[in-house]
Amino acid sequence: MSASPPPVPVPRYGAGALADLPPSVLAGLGVPGTQNVLGLPRLPRACVLIIDGLGWELLRAHPEDAPFLASLPGGPLTAGFPATTVASLGSLATGLPPGGHGLLGVQVAIPGAGRLLNCLRWKDPDIDPVTFQPAPTVYQKAAADGVNVSYVALGFYRNTGLSIATARGATYRPADDMGELVGRTQQALREGERSFVTVYHADLDATGHRYGSGSADWRFQLRFVDLLAERIASVLPSGTGLYITADHGMVDPTERVDFDTVAELQAGVAMLGGDARCRYVYAQDGAAGDVLAAWQELLGDRAWVYTREDAVAEGWFGPVEPDMLARIGDVIAVPYADMAIVASRLEPLASLMTGMHGSLVPAEQLVPLLRVTRE
Repeated sequence: MSASPPPVPVPRYGAGALADLPPSVLAGLGVPGTQNVLGLPRLPRACVLIIDGLGWELLRAHPEDAPFLASLPGGPLTAGFPATTVASLGSLATGLPPGGHGLLGVQVAIPGAGRLLNCLRWKDPDIDPVTFQPAPTVYQKAAADGVNVSYVALGFYRNTGLSIATARGATYRPADDMGELVGRTQQALREGERSFVTVYHADLDATGHRYGSGSADWRFQLRFVDLLAERIASVLPSGTGLYITADHGMVDPTERVDFDTVAELQAGVAMLGGDARCRYVYAQDGAAGDVLAAWQELLGDRAWVYTREDAVAEGWFGPVEPDMLARIGDVIAVPYADMAIVASRLEPLASLMTGMHGSLVPAEQLVPLLRVTRE
């Protein structure tokens, strides 16, 4: 290790993080016991549009491809750590930092089981989403106060483990194309005296993973996303606040360090979790110190390499519930440089991705919060 890493930019939990948006929305709807950290207006209807992968820095870099979004008032929030869909959807569902809801990354340890749970795919039938993510959702809280609550997204996601963990309490309205997204949203917003609608669209992120966030394909997809946001804004009923945000940004790392071909990184490791821009390293019994030293020696000039205890103490995850600590690796390696930690044998498809995310750097952490209000 030849250089000291830069300071870690810890997410702004409680003062401008993605987890602060849901309680602020509920406060705007008049749901009691909620804190309006973001100062949202008091309105009877709210719509949160989640554009997967739309980082704040990417949006600012391409205003010509997103003229509607670029014209809206707003600013950045920090996504939370790790900057992944799983963790951010958990925070948008509960209003809690990742340490509170426990969806702490793409692949996390199932404590005591000796295996990982892929929280995106959730194919382990023994893991109950309601138990694994036990916090009540903001949708449940809103519905209990008489708000009409809906979640609009692909029908494919309905009844998946991640959707049960993050969308329970809302009426799930399947929408399999952009026209349906607009139509279902319009219908849901008009129901009841108060309504809360979350809309989720994943195509921009998928395009970035395949071709990179610097590609022409990504920019063309951004144009469609801009049109989607504009169409949703055009059908808002009076008394509605539309809040447009994302779950993370994206980078296109050029250097790949392959865990599966570097013996020094494998030594003492029982399981490798997380993803290429946020690695959870689970050590064999008694080997955590040696694993930390090896990973710091090999990667410490390009990544923050911390123990679980130090990362938690510095607030990366926000407050962590005690029974969720073991989900996090003994060692955490988070690239801050132009580098990804792939695993060509363990994760052959993910290792081929061009665009990636998960780190604490601004390009991945900062997401927009843009606003449209129909009085």
